[in-house]
Amino acid sequence: MPRTIATNDTVGREELLEFLRPRHKAILMTTRRDGRPQASPNTCGLDVEGRIVISTYPERAKVYNLRRDPRVSVCVLSDDFGGPWVQVDGVAEVLDLPEALEPLVEYFRVISGEHSDWDEYRQAMRDQGKSLIRITIERWGPIATGGFPARLA
Repeated sequence: MPRTIATNDTVGREELLEFLRPRHKAILMTTRRDGRPQASPNTCGLDVEGRIVISTYPERAKVYNLRRDPRVSVCVLSDDFGGPWVQVDGVAEVLDLPEALEPLVEYFRVISGEHSDWDEYRQAMRDQGKSLIRITIERWGPIATGGFPARLA
């Protein structure tokens, strides 16, 4: 049985954005007060300006961490757990309502397309008191896949 060989493909910004656009599963890593990492799984999208966006609630640990230290890492995964992934580093901002409302509409659109009733969606976001995390990408690693080192092929 042939072995799967790990890959690490260095890409430019446009290739990175093309890789990120259809992928919506991510692990967001923030920094706790004591300096240790805090990781949380999230659904993410890529807004029209090339920022990673994540819908959240203002009382989540990640939001407290980001308000204190906006530096983040995000591991964006493929739907298939063994598929390609990439780690992206950047700076996050948290948008609260009412400022978050239209960016939350864009968040929905980039992940799920058009909503059947945008007024209903906007009201649900208000009722839930949602916030939006918006991450400006500063650097990224290679797009990688797991497997054996090439020397073991």
